[in-house]
Amino acid sequence: MSARAGDVTQAQQDVCRRFGYSAVAPEPMVAVALSTIGAMPVYGTRIVLLEGYTTSWFIHCGEYSDAEDFYQALHLTKLSEILPLAVPYLGLPHGSKFIIDDRGYEDVWLA
Repeated sequence: MSARAGDVTQAQQDVCRRFGYSAVAPEPMVAVALSTIGAMPVYGTRIVLLEGYTTSWFIHCGEYSDAEDFYQALHLTKLSEILPLAVPYLGLPHGSKFIIDDRGYEDVWLA
C-alpha cells in the first residue's frame, strides 16, 4: 500500500469510520523508531501539531525508550515501505493512539 503525503487513503478513512472519527490527513513526515522495526506490537501516538513543527505522528515497535535519538524523521512514503501495517491508522485525528500487531490485535483511542 502506498501513501502520499497530504492524502487520506481509503484504508485510513475506513479505520477512522470504524472508530467514529473524522479522518485527518497525515503530515508528509512521521517520527519512527527505526531500530525497533520488526518488533511487535506497533504503537502510534499523534500529538497536536505544535507551531513550527512538521511531525505529529510518533511510531515505535516493541519496547519504548526515552533516549533522545529514539525517533528518526521519515517521509510517509518510506513508512509505507518499511511499516505498511501502520499506514491505515495515520488518518486518525490529533490526540489519537493505537496499538496493533501482525496477528490482528487492534486498539485505538483518543487520549
